[in-house]
Amino acid sequence: MDNVLSCIRIGFFFSNHELVRHHLARAEELAEMGVDYEKRNRLQIYRGLYGLMVRDFSSASTNFLATVATFACNELLDYPTFITYTVIAAIYALPRLDLKRQVVDNSTLLQALHGLPGTRQFLFSLYDCDYAKFFQTLANVERQVKENYILHPHYRCYVRDMKAKAYLQFLFSFQSVSFDYMAQQFDVTPEFIETEISQLIEMGKLFAKIDKVHRLVVLTRGIEQQRSDTYKQVVKQGDALLGKIGDLTKFLDSRR
Repeated sequence: MDNVLSCIRIGFFFSNHELVRHHLARAEELAEMGVDYEKRNRLQIYRGLYGLMVRDFSSASTNFLATVATFACNELLDYPTFITYTVIAAIYALPRLDLKRQVVDNSTLLQALHGLPGTRQFLFSLYDCDYAKFFQTLANVERQVKENYILHPHYRCYVRDMKAKAYLQFLFSFQSVSFDYMAQQFDVTPEFIETEISQLIEMGKLFAKIDKVHRLVVLTRGIEQQRSDTYKQVVKQGDALLGKIGDLTKFLDSRR
């Protein structure tokens, strides 16, 4: 397994996707045959880094978050870099409720973020709906991602999609909103907002339309569907919690 992981590191160094993919598959085969926990843990981090390499932020987020508390892979990357990658992937891939549960309320990750104020601000500015601060931190993250050998090929896509996520989160609370008000919240000009929103709508990244007469962004049916999906998710989680409370009550009653 160690030799296979070494080959994967060579693939990362030379940005050789095929080499990484081939040896990851081989590592998975070896893991199924039986390896110790430490090697499985390391393999999961390698798998997460490959997710970043191929712009699969969902896979990267899943694998990184599973190893935050058990990180032991310094031959590949140091812990601060790992935490930064974890936040970059998770904030992109996770819906708001999952982001809170898996990241914002993750005590191990929060402790690590005390030493990474820029990364922490990036996470919480979006979660706390401080959009002006989020745009400032996103500019810093853009430079960071652009200069990173793993993430550089994706930096334009990443920044565009994170802007779309912030706009969508902001618009989620409105039926319609003026460009002037939106510009105030994001600390940019109304013209900048109008241009960005128009481009994102054309690309299918935002479910909205523009009222040019009244200079408004008007939400469309896609947003309503997302609201419905979010409501269903909250209800489902509430039902699951009530079920657990009921089970606990029965257990306690049986012990009396």
